Amino acid sequence: MISDTIEGIILRRSARGMSELSRYMPAGFCAEAARAILGWRKGGTVIIATGFYVTGHAETDGPPGTIALSRALGRLGFNVIIVTDAQWRGLFESEGLSARYFEPNTGRGEFDALLNELQPVGLISVERCGRTRDGRHLNMRGVSIDAHNAPIDILFDIASGHIPTIGIGDGGNEIGMGCVADEIQRISGIEPCAVCVDHLVIATVSNWGAYGLCAYLGCIRSLALVPEFGEMWDIIARMVERGCVDGVSKLPSMSVDGFDMDVEREILDALAEAARL
Repeated sequence: MISDTIEGIILRRSARGMSELSRYMPAGFCAEAARAILGWRKGGTVIIATGFYVTGHAETDGPPGTIALSRALGRLGFNVIIVTDAQWRGLFESEGLSARYFEPNTGRGEFDALLNELQPVGLISVERCGRTRDGRHLNMRGVSIDAHNAPIDILFDIASGHIPTIGIGDGGNEIGMGCVADEIQRISGIEPCAVCVDHLVIATVSNWGAYGLCAYLGCIRSLALVPEFGEMWDIIARMVERGCVDGVSKLPSMSVDGFDMDVEREILDALAEAARL
């Protein structure tokens, strides 16, 4: 089945417990998220949250997948607004996308106002840190990044129960991982994010989870929505030029979570093939 194929592809090379975590997920978790998106009102606004703080920079995992998914959703008739930290201002406009930026001291009232203004049909998070049970935002080493991280997860709290939500993550500290928080703590021992979503997509790299959604959306709608490798190479190169770093090495390199671009090509080619089956 295609669901087994795409979920399997985005979980290749797993080294942080995501393959084990998939045992506690629906078999077609990525397919379910894609079908949910296609049930949202066409022409409506979708908010995508992304950007993970790494030693003064955004990491290369998150923004590239967000750009690919934004373009796919645009082709499906949605209006996309990206939300991220104020320090990444201009990162997405340079890719022809619209974004809103927030400071670490942003309060619930500003997020309420944003939802009232945009009236989104859905919220998606791609590699965005979410708070733990005790209210902290932690990186994978368990270090607080609260001083640098806008509390964008509040949007997902407000949306709960009346605006559909999707979360994409690869480690356990991202928005949406609250759905399997106990399992994450048991498997990896980290303090997981406590924020839940309606549909959780897990992957070895969160960008790959976004690509997996593109693959399913394209398959269902008979459109080629998986980005080509050359397109993603160029996007990642521009992200690095603008200051993004690999989240593992913390270097401004052409790599994502320690995986070089040959692996990026492998995943994109496999997803494109799976979407054609």
